[in-house]
Amino acid sequence: MREKLKDSVFKIWIGLSTSLVFIVVVYIFLYIFINGAGSINGEFLFSAPKGMPIGSEGGIFPAIVGSLLLMVIACAFASILAISTAIYLVFYCTSEKVKRLIHLIIQCMSGVPSIILGLFGYTLLVLHLGFGRSLISGGITLGVMIFPYIQVRVEKTLIEVDKAVITSSYALGVSKVYTLFKLIFPMCKFDIVSAITLAGGFAIGAAAPVILTAAVIFAPVPESIFSPVMALPFHLYILTGEGISLEKAYGTALVLMLILLVINIISVILNFTRKEHE
Repeated sequence: MREKLKDSVFKIWIGLSTSLVFIVVVYIFLYIFINGAGSINGEFLFSAPKGMPIGSEGGIFPAIVGSLLLMVIACAFASILAISTAIYLVFYCTSEKVKRLIHLIIQCMSGVPSIILGLFGYTLLVLHLGFGRSLISGGITLGVMIFPYIQVRVEKTLIEVDKAVITSSYALGVSKVYTLFKLIFPMCKFDIVSAITLAGGFAIGAAAPVILTAAVIFAPVPESIFSPVMALPFHLYILTGEGISLEKAYGTALVLMLILLVINIISVILNFTRKEHE
């Protein structure tokens, strides 16, 4: 009887927690949608900010493009490092001490506040390397931020590959590189792309790193990786922090949330596709 009571209480607790999370997420989305939907139109989405102060009129097109470009650079930079690190740890590293040390470093990186990463990017990339406030500075800084997330997900995916496939390949005299690129990566491609996609959503919503390394109050669509950019999180911060336009701030927040929603939907589709191929 006592065990049944514990089981019932646990199920109720799980149900209430799930319901609470769902209600909070739906409430936030509906609140932003109700307050921001009135601002969404063609001019808002496809024109540059105007007016005085800047942003009180016009749209957010440069900020949308800037955020997407920052996300692409961040994902590309982080993926190269993360996938290489995961491959080394799973298939090449034979020392447990080295593995523990690398895992410790990655865990420490994941706990570094984003504003500290922004300060690091500002000091190294903007000042010492002379990149200035630019697309490349912001993208690399965001890449450092999302690197631990991608690395952990990719390493977990590689570890879960059926060991019999790898052993059979080695037994047939197939090289490790060929096994990786022709057998393992095709099996893991959906999980890896899904992890990179989710990390991109994390990067596109980060404000602190781009404030210090890439974003400015107004800039056109960047012509090169060394151009300063507008970004949706920073533009939203300016609109609310300076009291320029709360209505356009809600519109900007809604666009950012919709982009994140699309990114998460893509990740879910990739997961379903992976399960269908299994």
